[in-house]
Order: sequence, then structure tokens, then C-alpha cells
Amino acid sequence: MSLTVIERLEAQITRLKHDAKAFDNAKLLEKNRFIQNKHRLFDPHLFSSKSMLLLDYVDEIGDALKSMPNIAQRNSYTFAVEKISLQLEAIVRVLKATPVWAKENQPTRKKYYKKAVQQIMQSSHELYKELSDHHEFERRLNEMVSIRRLQLDKANSEQANKINLEILAIHGRLGRCRKAISAIEDKIQRAEKVK
Repeated sequence: MSLTVIERLEAQITRLKHDAKAFDNAKLLEKNRFIQNKHRLFDPHLFSSKSMLLLDYVDEIGDALKSMPNIAQRNSYTFAVEKISLQLEAIVRVLKATPVWAKENQPTRKKYYKKAVQQIMQSSHELYKELSDHHEFERRLNEMVSIRRLQLDKANSEQANKINLEILAIHGRLGRCRKAISAIEDKIQRAEKVK
């Protein structure tokens, strides 16, 4: 069964909740004066939580996921996925740096997190960048058509024929551009499902 990006993130958060509980229960940070003086585990730009418990940060990610913008709001959606991915990576780094990971000795879990985050970042970064480039190209082509139409109003019959041919050629390019946009959107949908 295929899973969406949201479902994959939910599954990751569920796994991290378990690991964060084990981390917090081990009280590994109680003797670390530097961390205790900071009163928070992560950079304030990454998390708004101020806590010495890893589980609070995992819960913050869960809350962010619940209020995710719709995929139709491409920029907001991409930004949210990227931020959540960075937050997940930060938590995984803390977990990997503790004896909890060494004791459990689960490299497959570490690899799973890394691979999942990479897949999410790739689908939300590279494909959306490509899509954005094509939308910009489409906008420029539409602008060119508008300019030619304005020229057409002032043109004599010989110039009008030439301008009409240019408009037809631009429409051909627009058609190919829109076809490419549809293909990229299909790729995005496929990339957001677990293969």
C-alpha cells in the first residue's frame, strides 16, 4: 500500500516518540551543565519549545504536522515539509549521539530515518524547484503573447501576418511547457508515495 509524505512523517514521529521517551527516561542530560544552562536542547529558530525533554520537541513536530498547509499551497507546503524534515534530523542527531543508540545498536533504524528524510527533501526540493522554473517559463511565454497582441493592434497587414506566425509559434512552446508542468506534477505525486 502506498503512503503519502504526511503518512510517512507520521510513522517517523511515532517511532521517534518511543526513542525520545527512552532518552528522557535515561536522564542523560541531567549531568550536562552546558545543556542545563541553555534550558533548551535546540536552536530557537528550529523549535519554539523550551524544554529539557526530547519528547516535547517530538510533540511539537506532531502538532506542526497536524496544521500542515494543503499541497495545493505549494510554497507553504514545501516550506513546512522542509522545516519538519530539519526538525526530525536534529532529533535523530541527538539520539545518535547518546548511549541509548549505542546500547540498542540499531543501525538499520538510523539508516531508515536518514533515507526517509532524504526522500522527503528530494521530492519537496528538487521537483518543486523544477516545477517553479517551468511556471516561470510559462509566465514569460504568456507575457510574450500579450506583447505580440498589442503589436498586432498597431500593425499593417504584412506585419500582422508575421506577428500572427510568432504568436502561433509561442503557443506551440506554451503547449510543450504546460505538458512538461503536468509531467512534473505527476512525478511529484509519484515521489510522495513510498515505492
